[in-house]
Amino acid sequence: MRHPRSPRPPSPERSAELRRRFAEEARSERPDLATLCLLVGAEADGALDEAGLDAAQMELDELAGQLPFRPGSPSAWAAALRDLLGERYGFHGVAADYQRLESSLLHEVLRRRRGLPIMLSVVWLEVARRAGAPVYGVALPGHFVVGFGAEFGPEEGRVLADPFDGGRVLSGNDAEVLVAGVTGAALRPSMLEPAAPLEVVSRILNNIRAWAAARPERSDVGLWAIELALLLPAHAARLRYERARLLVQRGEFSAGAGELEAYAEVVGAVDEAVAEQVRGEARAARAMLN
Repeated sequence: MRHPRSPRPPSPERSAELRRRFAEEARSERPDLATLCLLVGAEADGALDEAGLDAAQMELDELAGQLPFRPGSPSAWAAALRDLLGERYGFHGVAADYQRLESSLLHEVLRRRRGLPIMLSVVWLEVARRAGAPVYGVALPGHFVVGFGAEFGPEEGRVLADPFDGGRVLSGNDAEVLVAGVTGAALRPSMLEPAAPLEVVSRILNNIRAWAAARPERSDVGLWAIELALLLPAHAARLRYERARLLVQRGEFSAGAGELEAYAEVVGAVDEAVAEQVRGEARAARAMLN
């Protein structure tokens, strides 16, 4: 069986520039989803240079230009995207894609026409948005889909499509079945609310971290995914703890211990028992230096 290539990371100078741009875009008034996703891809793959970033944006533009002029209703938009992306170009997902880092990188998804549900949804969102469609992402538990129609207001007229399944339009209780299959719970109206671009990026980085966590030899990937997540305007404080533990796992005992101690100071104001546990981890990390 052929194994996917392991992309080389960018140089430290290139990485610093990518992160500066990522943080700037994330804090802009209207963060651009495609730009953020491509910067994540460039952090993962040092071969993705400026020409590659531009080419990916142009491909999204070109795909949008192949859609019929303003199909009309939400269902007509959904059908047009399904016909173009799912049927003509073959964008879809399979179970094996969950085992590949490339499935979370937009430039690779555009190349392979395969990816995780959330990344295929990014393609649908960006192509539809460029064509003027009323479109938004829907972060169902465990399975991201795309909505067409007014983001807010009555649900009548809204249409959901599943890019992982080639853009199949979800009818009747399909969304309920998807949620029940993942969580065993009932679909709640809040699950159908539009996902903001930064929420989408945060979820993509979570997926990358989960991929790396299952592969200790790829702790480098887990580290940069955490560090990008920390650049988002809103992030969980626990990410700093996760980063500190990863540094220790990678043998950077002094740096990891220092970050564990800093995290313990923050947590101590809320839960002293947890803070003391973290301080214990820091002491253990420092002991590894002896």
